[in-house]
Amino acid sequence: MEQIIILDFGSQYTQVIARRIRECKVYCQIKPWNTPAAEISALEPKGIILSGGPASVYSSNAPKPDPELFRIPVPMLGICYGLQLLAEFQGGKVERGDKREYGKGTLTIQDPECPLFQGLEKQIQVWNSHGDKMTQLPPGFTTVATTPNSNYAAIEHRQRKQFGLQFHPEVVHTPRGKEILSNFVHRICGCSPTWTMKAYRQMAIEQIRAQVGKEHVILGLSGGVDSCVAAVLIHEAIGDQLTCIFVNNGLLRANEGQSVRDVFCKNFNINLHYEDAADIFLSRLEGITEPEKKRSIIGNTFIEVFEAAQKKVGSAPFLAQGTLYPDVIESVPIAGNPASLIKSHHNVGGLPKEMKFKLVEPFRCLFKDEVRELGKELGLSREIVWRQPFPGPGLAVRIVGEITRERLRILRESDAIVVEEMKKSDWYYKVWQTFAVLLPIRSVGVMGDERTYDYTIAIRAVESQDGMTADWVKLPYDLLERLSNRIINEVNGVNRVCLDISSKPPATIEWE
Repeated sequence: MEQIIILDFGSQYTQVIARRIRECKVYCQIKPWNTPAAEISALEPKGIILSGGPASVYSSNAPKPDPELFRIPVPMLGICYGLQLLAEFQGGKVERGDKREYGKGTLTIQDPECPLFQGLEKQIQVWNSHGDKMTQLPPGFTTVATTPNSNYAAIEHRQRKQFGLQFHPEVVHTPRGKEILSNFVHRICGCSPTWTMKAYRQMAIEQIRAQVGKEHVILGLSGGVDSCVAAVLIHEAIGDQLTCIFVNNGLLRANEGQSVRDVFCKNFNINLHYEDAADIFLSRLEGITEPEKKRSIIGNTFIEVFEAAQKKVGSAPFLAQGTLYPDVIESVPIAGNPASLIKSHHNVGGLPKEMKFKLVEPFRCLFKDEVRELGKELGLSREIVWRQPFPGPGLAVRIVGEITRERLRILRESDAIVVEEMKKSDWYYKVWQTFAVLLPIRSVGVMGDERTYDYTIAIRAVESQDGMTADWVKLPYDLLERLSNRIINEVNGVNRVCLDISSKPPATIEWE
C-alpha cells in the first residue's frame, strides 16, 4: 500500500498534517522523530514529511533525526522546524530571527515551475509560527518563495526532490495549503488517490480474519460511534465468532439500552449480551458527591460487571476495542513540549492486566471522521454515525452532587427533550455536543397559582474538533425558548433553565 511517513518533532499540528494527507486519499503514518532510518526505509514510503516543532535546531537538546534519513531516495518535505532540519543537516544555516513571524503572512512565489506550487497564484496567504529563520541555503537548494521576513520561505532541491516550507500548509489559515500538500503527495511522490473507506473496509476485514482465525472475539459495546462501527465491521469479518457485551450502568440516556438492542440484534443479527447492572452501580453511588470518587466507583464497578458478563458468554482470547489513531500515537517526549505526550485509552474502561486478552483494534490507524465515513460505508444510520460523544460515566458527570433515581429521571427526561429539539431543528448534526445538566440548586418559581421550589437545568452546547478545546454555540433564540418551555412544562421537578456560555478552557465540556 502506498504511504507517506510523517516524522513528529513535537508540533501541535502533526495530526493535522496527517488529516490533510488522508483527505488527499493517500494513507500516512506518524512516527516518532528518532525512528531509525532503516526502519522507515523498510516501510517503503513514497515520501517523507518532517513536522514542525517548538525546539530550535541549534539547541543542545533539540530533537534530531537519524542522519541517514536524508539519504533515503524518496521525496521529502520539511515544514517549519522540518525545513530548518533540512538546512542544518545538509550544510545550511539557521539562526534566531530579528523578527518573529506569527499569524497570517503573504507568500510570494518566485519560481512558478516549482511542482509544490503548481496551480497557485503568485501570491497566497499563509500561516507562520516561528522565531528562527534560515540564513544560508544548503548546497544544491534554491529559493522558490519568500515572505516579507524570510528570503527562504520555501526552498527546493529539484534533483533530490527535497522541499522545505517555513510556513504551515496544513492549517486552515493557509487556505491553499491542502493544494500544496496534494501537489507533494500526488505530483511529486506519485501517490494515487486510492485511500478510500471502501478500500479500507476490505483491507480491515482481511486483517481481522487473518488475526482471529477461528477464535472468538468479545467487544465491549458502549453505544458510541467507535464501538458501534467496530462491532459491525468485525461482525462482517467473522460473523458469529463475535459477541458484544453491553452493560447498562443505570446512567444511560432515555431508551438507550433498548435502542442498542434493536440496532444490533434486529438490524445486524449480532450476538449481544445485555447486562443490566443498574442496581449495582446506583447502590454504590448512593451518597457520593465528590466527582473523582464517582468516576472511580463507576470505573471499578464496570470492570467487575464486565468480567462477570465475560464469564457468562464464554471464554474468548480476543477483545475488540474502538481505539482511534490519536489514542495510540506514541511520540518520544520532547523536553518542555506539552504537545508530545503518550496517550492510552480503552473503550471498555481500562480492564485489569489479569484479564489477558489479545486486542483487535481495527481503527488504530483511523481518525474520528474516518470512522464515521466507514460507518456510512457499512450502512449504519445517520443517528449512529453522527451521534454526539457521550462520556463513559454517563449521566453521572452531568448531575452535580449526589446521584439518585429521582435526579436521574429529571435529567434523563430533560436531556431527551434537548436531543429531540436539536434533531428537529437540524442543529444536532452541526455541533460537537449538546446536552442537559442537572444542578444541585433549587429555587423559587411560580407555576399556575402555585409556588414551586424545584431544580435548575443548564443547557450545554459546544463546538469542537477533538474535544481538547471548545466554544459555546450561539443557538437561535427561538430554539432556546422551545427548550426552556418544554423542559419546565414537561419535566416534573424543574422550574428554571439556564444556558452555559463558558468555553474550554477555562471550563470543561462536561460539568464533573
